[in-house]
Amino acid sequence: MHTVYDLHTHTLKSDGTLTPTELVHRAAGLDVHVLALTDHDVTDGIPEAQIAAEQRGLKLVPGVEVSVTWSGRTIHVIGLGIQHDEDVLADGLAGLRQMRNQRGCEIGERLERAGVENAYAGARAFAHGKILSRTHFARYLVEAGYASDIGKAFRKYLLRGKAGYVRCEWIGLEQCLGWIHGAGGQAVIAHPGRYPMGSGTLRRFLGEFRDGGGEGIEVVCGNNNQNEAERFTRLADDFGLLASCGSDFHGPEQAWRELGRLPKFPAGCTPIWQNWN
Repeated sequence: MHTVYDLHTHTLKSDGTLTPTELVHRAAGLDVHVLALTDHDVTDGIPEAQIAAEQRGLKLVPGVEVSVTWSGRTIHVIGLGIQHDEDVLADGLAGLRQMRNQRGCEIGERLERAGVENAYAGARAFAHGKILSRTHFARYLVEAGYASDIGKAFRKYLLRGKAGYVRCEWIGLEQCLGWIHGAGGQAVIAHPGRYPMGSGTLRRFLGEFRDGGGEGIEVVCGNNNQNEAERFTRLADDFGLLASCGSDFHGPEQAWRELGRLPKFPAGCTPIWQNWN
């Protein structure tokens, strides 16, 4: 039997729309066999998801998606197989959540100055966990009629240069890798095709990630195509990185791909799970 992996998903503990139990049940119903829960900067959903996974006979990989600043850019690094309540990781994530919430207050103020009424309160109504993210503001902007969909909400209000953009300085790459490895996890670069880097800058980043002990890269992810998958397969091979895959599922209302509905790895990939028990 072919084992179906999805190693990048979110719940309403961060900026998804399903509870951890609902996410696991949906994955099981779609014949996903191995699921990683990787909420942004929070691990609160893992215990609930583990219980649901045991009930459904699905393997749950405890994870997290950590916000990193590298060379002035925001990068997301996933930790897979972490001890989710390890002290250093838990304390570090708490600090990132505080930064997110402070940024959320400023985003709300800027949007309201730009004419978006009740921006902060509206976004907060969509936040059911410990963080307030730009996605919550985007959902409010759609609900309130300021944008027709989440992508347009980001492009019109929340990206660099727009009224609601607030720059945030996250942790450094070395510190992030230290947190993940200290919690017993493997570090994976999330959706590498989304970052605004030329090929030379990307190779410099991959070299620093590898030299810092980073293990993997998402070769197949929710919004890339076959050409991108083949490109990142070549880069994984060049830098000795293992291949990961994940839908980056946030909920049925906002999904690049359905849970587990990912294309196969291109030839030549060595999967991140090769030595998992």
